[in-house]
Amino acid sequence: MLPNPIKRFVDAFSKLPSIGPRQATRLAFYIAGLGKNRIKEIADAVAGLADLTTCARCFRTHVGGGKLCAICADPTRDKSTIAIVEKETDLLSLEKAKKFNGWYFLMGELRKTGELEPEQKMRLTSLKEFIQKELRGKAQEIILAISPTVYGDLNAALLKKELEPLAEKITRLGRGIPTGGEIEFADEETLGNALDNRS
Repeated sequence: MLPNPIKRFVDAFSKLPSIGPRQATRLAFYIAGLGKNRIKEIADAVAGLADLTTCARCFRTHVGGGKLCAICADPTRDKSTIAIVEKETDLLSLEKAKKFNGWYFLMGELRKTGELEPEQKMRLTSLKEFIQKELRGKAQEIILAISPTVYGDLNAALLKKELEPLAEKITRLGRGIPTGGEIEFADEETLGNALDNRS
């Protein structure tokens, strides 16, 4: 019933977060109606994502041939202060606040069970090794920049337990962010206050 290119689009896009088959079908027909030039522009933008790589230190997505992203490669950043975030969008939101000069560590989206995925365990091991090797076994501060939800608190407690021996202090963002709120949706001023008032 559906043309094959639409079916293929729906199959691919319905696997994305927040997009089911119905939404993917609507999106396919919308894009198909934009015309060939606009479709090519969108296809080129999607194809360009293949040029991204992952930072060897913080696991952030970046462009470039180097192993490190621009933040991790910046010698003016304080590598002894580390903010652990779940998502790239959390990192971008905190960076926009212009209050943090350390470096970030991307855990990936944390589960509601308080257990780490195998990939996250591997990342945590990488962080521990970095602290042992590069910071002589102790970070000055680790900020658990996890959204203040029930599940965020659960995961923050897990991470704190894992990292406590490796930091002078472990803090959370101040509660300028409402409980249940998401970091990526907070404005720069709120995030700046949360960074200033961390405990």
